[in-house]
Amino acid sequence: MTRIKICGMRTLADIDCVNQEKPDYVGYIFVPGRRRCIQPEAAGELSAHLHADIQETGVFVDADPARICEIVSMGFLDAVQLHGQENEQDIQILRAMLDDNGYERIQIWKAFRIETADHIRRAKESSADVILLDCGSGGSGQAFDWTLLTSEGVPTRPWFLAGGLNSQTVGGAIDMLHPWGVDVSSGVESEGAKDPEKIRLFMEQIKRRLQ
Repeated sequence: MTRIKICGMRTLADIDCVNQEKPDYVGYIFVPGRRRCIQPEAAGELSAHLHADIQETGVFVDADPARICEIVSMGFLDAVQLHGQENEQDIQILRAMLDDNGYERIQIWKAFRIETADHIRRAKESSADVILLDCGSGGSGQAFDWTLLTSEGVPTRPWFLAGGLNSQTVGGAIDMLHPWGVDVSSGVESEGAKDPEKIRLFMEQIKRRLQ
């Protein structure tokens, strides 16, 4: 079963889109300066309208662990996704802080920019609960060289494929790599906004492979 995450929720219209199709996860971008950035308070308001079966992820880039815990304390996140230069020590510090504050249930995901086979090896060794393999800093709509995964071997742990995915490419990606999950943002947008039809077509390609 391929899990589906649609990232970059910003509006009630976005929430309506995902409530119709019910991906496994949605993501909120808590990264100042990014086009899809949303304030945590606004994300919390959107969360109140989200279908209960959809889990929620907060995306952070080199953020202060205390600030991450502060946002987690608002109560709507199921996972935090680290999408910067965070290392193993940073993951361990955040894990300890989350646990000490009673947030043991919160998963830590770590995104890796894949340019070489060594990047894939490092991702496989991460202590994060879930890893995400991407082309760059996220939201670029570009794919990395997937043949690196066929030569190095796909992870045997929970992992998301991201970058360059849309309704035309996601089916082939699943057939080729069999990822644990796929993560999309710009690939289901039109003119910078989530597009209900593109989301439907994206989900349709994945559902076909689950039958």
